[in-house]
Amino acid sequence: MTENTEFRHWQLKRDAEDIAWLVLDREGEKVNSLSREVLLELDAVLAKLEEDLPRGLVIYSAKKSGFIAGADIREFDHQTDATEAKAGIEMAHKLFDRLEALPCYTVASIHGFCLGGGLELALACDYRVALDSESTRIGFPEIQLGIFPAFGGTARSIRLLGGRKALELILTARSLRARAARGLGLVDKVVSEHGSLHWAARKAIVKQRKGHRASRLNRMSSSPGTRQIIAKAMEAQVSKRARRDHYPAPYVLIDLWRKVGDDFNAMLKGEAEKASELLMGDVSRNLRRVFRLQEQLKELAKPDDSTANWQARRVHVVGAGVMGGDIAAWCALRGLEVTLQDREMKYVAPALKRAEVLFKKKLRSSAKVAAAKSRLMADVAGDGIQRADVIIEAIFENLEAKQQLFTELEQHAKPDALLASNTSAIPLEDIAAGLQQPQRLIGLHFFNPVAKMPLVEVVRGSQSDSSDIKKGCMFSQRIGKFPLPVKSAPGFLVNRVLAPYMLEAVNLLDEGHSMATIDAAAETFGMPMGPIELVDTVGLDVAVSVSKKLAPDNIKAIEPLQAMVDAGKLGKKSGEGFYLWKKDRPEKGKPSDMVALDILGERLIKPLLEECRRCLAEDIVDSADLLDAGVIFGTGFAPFRGGPMHYLEESKLLPEVTP
Repeated sequence: MTENTEFRHWQLKRDAEDIAWLVLDREGEKVNSLSREVLLELDAVLAKLEEDLPRGLVIYSAKKSGFIAGADIREFDHQTDATEAKAGIEMAHKLFDRLEALPCYTVASIHGFCLGGGLELALACDYRVALDSESTRIGFPEIQLGIFPAFGGTARSIRLLGGRKALELILTARSLRARAARGLGLVDKVVSEHGSLHWAARKAIVKQRKGHRASRLNRMSSSPGTRQIIAKAMEAQVSKRARRDHYPAPYVLIDLWRKVGDDFNAMLKGEAEKASELLMGDVSRNLRRVFRLQEQLKELAKPDDSTANWQARRVHVVGAGVMGGDIAAWCALRGLEVTLQDREMKYVAPALKRAEVLFKKKLRSSAKVAAAKSRLMADVAGDGIQRADVIIEAIFENLEAKQQLFTELEQHAKPDALLASNTSAIPLEDIAAGLQQPQRLIGLHFFNPVAKMPLVEVVRGSQSDSSDIKKGCMFSQRIGKFPLPVKSAPGFLVNRVLAPYMLEAVNLLDEGHSMATIDAAAETFGMPMGPIELVDTVGLDVAVSVSKKLAPDNIKAIEPLQAMVDAGKLGKKSGEGFYLWKKDRPEKGKPSDMVALDILGERLIKPLLEECRRCLAEDIVDSADLLDAGVIFGTGFAPFRGGPMHYLEESKLLPEVTP
């Protein structure tokens, strides 16, 4: 096999059958992405192939992480205006057109991530083979960055799948496993983990396999009359999740398809024009910032010298209530061996039943559900303590009970086991006071519902050891959560900033504003749900407890909440709080006040923003970026605004920090 080594990122090899093997191994990066330099090199590779045409071409990746994770979004921020962005998109169009027009058979050989620009490159090939493994993920995530596929992916996916299927894929930002991608038509051949992508790609070239083509019915979805009807329905669906003024990209894409969806070249032109405008807009800039914040949180979970040999394999949870049971279930779902302890089996059994419901919802097969159930074991005697790498306490909020429990746990736990409390109210320093090694205790503060909330606050007490904080971050990442290190202080970060926001909503109720109006005002600002619905969802009893600890002087707001709790109105879990709840949905009605929702929304958010400033000043978190990340992923703070501190800076609304 001959090999060409003149490129930094690509290696071109040619075998005895005259098949060219083009491998991408981006220099200096753990993951392949399409930088400008990578694309320019690919253009030079294609020129070389055109001069001496092979029998066929296979494009694959040398990275363990996968094929190509997408365009290098770091380069987007260096573009100064839409004209420059458009030129970059048009360059990619010409390159992928050149690949598609190459007069030999082309195959994309896919393992791991094949996302965004990586999928767009693969769609320019004649045929796609993919490895059937858990790590394979294929899709278009661009809508989450405030844009849509613009390297020809929108036009090519519509041509390949039909307009309806292609737009559903793009608008939902779904990442598909190999078999699902084949079922949709993105992939032509799936290879088992015991098979060989190499030989599947070779065979496709030798046999000149025909790739997927859209059926006549799917092609009809892009015909002018049908397109108008489907576009209207898609807009209605999108409007349930995102407002046009908050997240314009889905609407821009639907509008483009509605106008020229049956014209491939017009779609390409529209991609360049519309995506470049979106790329330079504030929404996309802020959503790209949110992506970078995610990456910052992931970086916190990288092991250091003190934790290089530590891994979380076994977890022991003490306390099988809603929070403890759900933490245990989530850990088992994520592949860890979990023992769940409580005083009697009758307290553990309901948690095991809830876990089975979660497993059936999240896992694809009965075999995987059975495997997850086998990983979650009732352990009334606490036999799992001695083998656990992570021990999490989730019992009731009582200092003496927690101190006694951790004294017992310390005696039986492995020397390097992580000891963690899920407390949300008691200082870690007080809980650790009776331990022989108080530095071992940290906090792992999960949020309810555990299966949905992406953040875990990794709490450091003044006595906590930095290596155990690192272990907490590593564990959080291992179970698919974003770790946020926070200082042990009342409310930590998330509950502390939420409390004044929710209490301000109660104050507005007292002023005569309707519940529906208050919630609508928050949603107008960009919050995923209004504060009244949020209080009902969290539970009025929880809201009262948190408010008394964090804002004890706000009697005006706390008293009506306490009266409702005393009357048994706890919110969603009791069927009635501020709202009546039916089938897990609040009966809201429509806003009735003649008020400017945007102005009311700003007033609602102001106490939250002021509390964020105080938290930063008190070093609850280490930086404004981490604060923004925590509030976005912990409260749902409008992602398109880039985070509360970023919003304040951009809006020049920097409130003074008051004691």
